[in-house]
Amino acid sequence: MDKTFSKEIDRELARLGVSPETAGPKELYTAVSQAAMELLMPRWKEKAAGKRACYFSAEFLLGRVVSANLLNLGLLEEWNDWLRQHHLHPDILEEIEDDALGNGGLGRLAACFLDSAATQGVPLDGYGIRYRYGLFRQKIENGFQREYPDDWLRFGDPWSVRREEESVVISFRDQQVRAVPYDMPVIGYGEKGVVNTLRLWQAEPVEELDLTAFNNQDYDAAYRNRNRAEALSAVLYPNDDTQEGKRLRLKQQYFFSSASLQSILRGYIARRGEDFTHLSEDVAIQLNDTHPTVSIPELLRLLMEEHLLSFEEAFPLVQGVFAYTNHTIMAEALEKWDVELLLSVIPQVYPYIVLLHNRLRRELRGRGITGKEAEPYFILDGTRVHMARMAIYATHSTNGVARIHTDILKERALKEWYALWPERFSNKTNGITQRRWLALCNPELSALITDEIGDGWLTDLDQLEQLVPVLEDGAVVARFQQVKEEKKRQLRDYVAKREGFELREDFLFDVQIKRLHEYKRQLLNAFSILDTYWGLKEGRITGFQPTAYLFGAKAAPGYYRAKGIIKYIGEVARLINSDPEMKDLMQVLFVQNYNVSYAEKLIPSADVSEQISTAGTEASGTSNMKFMLNGAVTLGTLDGANIEIVEQAGAENNYIFGATVEQIQDPGRTDTPEHLCEAQPRLRRVVESLVDGTFDDGGTGMFRELYDSLMKGASWHKPDQYDLLLDFQSYCDARLRANRDYQDRGEFAHKCLVNVAHAGPFSSDRTILQYAKEIWGL
Repeated sequence: MDKTFSKEIDRELARLGVSPETAGPKELYTAVSQAAMELLMPRWKEKAAGKRACYFSAEFLLGRVVSANLLNLGLLEEWNDWLRQHHLHPDILEEIEDDALGNGGLGRLAACFLDSAATQGVPLDGYGIRYRYGLFRQKIENGFQREYPDDWLRFGDPWSVRREEESVVISFRDQQVRAVPYDMPVIGYGEKGVVNTLRLWQAEPVEELDLTAFNNQDYDAAYRNRNRAEALSAVLYPNDDTQEGKRLRLKQQYFFSSASLQSILRGYIARRGEDFTHLSEDVAIQLNDTHPTVSIPELLRLLMEEHLLSFEEAFPLVQGVFAYTNHTIMAEALEKWDVELLLSVIPQVYPYIVLLHNRLRRELRGRGITGKEAEPYFILDGTRVHMARMAIYATHSTNGVARIHTDILKERALKEWYALWPERFSNKTNGITQRRWLALCNPELSALITDEIGDGWLTDLDQLEQLVPVLEDGAVVARFQQVKEEKKRQLRDYVAKREGFELREDFLFDVQIKRLHEYKRQLLNAFSILDTYWGLKEGRITGFQPTAYLFGAKAAPGYYRAKGIIKYIGEVARLINSDPEMKDLMQVLFVQNYNVSYAEKLIPSADVSEQISTAGTEASGTSNMKFMLNGAVTLGTLDGANIEIVEQAGAENNYIFGATVEQIQDPGRTDTPEHLCEAQPRLRRVVESLVDGTFDDGGTGMFRELYDSLMKGASWHKPDQYDLLLDFQSYCDARLRANRDYQDRGEFAHKCLVNVAHAGPFSSDRTILQYAKEIWGL
């Protein structure tokens, strides 16, 4: 049979009963996806012998998969030719919004890692949950965030294969469910590329229908098993401000952890039989944050209960298999589970946590650590289970995700653990895949780069260094400026369609796109914009380069303060956008339903990348790397990977501001919110705008609560917890410096290109090869 891709697309359309002329976007999406799956199946079935790594993550934020998969298969150009041949627009699949699976940075990192591993020939499979609905579909209504279900499967799922025969049963105290795997191919790009697998588990009832209840006409009871099972994989990160929400989160974590381990052990036994002495030689499991940490006692349980190993036999196997990535130093994000809650959900796991705790205590005693000195290590503290402590103790490796983050782990956050086992700690600075975050989202810049240095950068991003000699070429700089202008026009059109907003493409684009969280300081950004507005109105600021300030973010449904910040940004936007004097000077837009597809439009168009988290709070960040790669300068603090970005591209080509970690943690600090506001009238004015009637929060009290959090604090945090007030003046100064520099467009474009040329170290290809060699032993 002729297997050319174009003919395969035609066959798939014929099976769907349509022609290229009558097919809609959904039929085209299904046909091109199925055609590609048909061609890649033989490669997918090939599995190299030897050790495999497994990436356990609560989320994988893949983005739209069709274009990425066609690029990596080398079929994207043929697909575009097919579209042109049939007079179809290349953006015809844009309305297929299938990129809702996942949440934020953690899931996007996991997706980059899978792409890089497949491209570099590293045998790495992902394991997670096949959520029925994405995080949520966000709409901004009267300035407030509203959440709606995000049904990412409404367009079908042609890239997944249901493996019914590999289902496993998961037991909770109050129910049993079936975990059914759906496998997605993870396709590597280029000559070394392989096809790995992302296995996502869907929760289904063991018995779908209670026929007795149905015959008794109790229809709710008849379908109760199905509904309770499906709730497990319905929504990512259910709101956990109630006990029931916490129970569901713990169930989700155990569900995918146990299912994945059962699947891995089944494969091991098929190869090796019941001799588990080679387990860590065959399998490496990376825990992406604390969410999958329940895997540790669950693997102990499986080895001891089902395969009859002793604890002393099983523990070194478990420790040899698992490694842990820490993504945060924030106490609230280092999971702790109430013992009573855990016993009410997975009582069968608790004895193995006790075994781990007791072994740790014996080991501490052997090192002379007892009494109060031992308590900071305890996995069990009487009422809670500390998942991060368990992850550090029962694995052979703990890594941070940027150099400053790892240093903070060693010197402060986990210093007692580092003192015991320094050999287990390492740094693996995060990275991004250049296939999606340059080749796919910015073909215009990709073409410029390839014309200058060839296309080797697609699999070896360090080759971007070859751009350095051509950065002084005025023609190259001019072409880069043309690319940036084109990306701004594309974003203008996208925003007009999505938001009904007329974005000025001739403005400087200043962009902050991140999860909405206090430490990421979107509120500081809004304060600075308001200060700039008043400075322009009063004549204090002159020679200002017209600027569009763009935000994209989702606030967790239960995060009241974050929702208040969204409302405040909306009020600042309304004030500025409705002022006729600002028409040619300023615009502010908070885009709705920010996701990967939106990021692919926003990032290439940006001139200034906002990376303004409080120093010492952002473990790494990866949007900073995406902006850098696409030619934006970083306006940021000395936090996370910003530090390494500035080291690579030079402080003179970026805009650094704010207090350092050392200054923030200085025990001799005397500044208070009152003192800072007294000393800085401009600061006082923006802070008072929360409560002086400048803006209306719709009677919610949100703005007063924000004001009090800054000026008074709360029972769980000090005033101005994230030092917005401390950094305000420095931030405003750095921002205006970047704005002034933009007057010389050629020189500013040169700064942007210097960033592109030095972005090589921030490829996830580099990161994943370090994991493979230094942690997984591949």
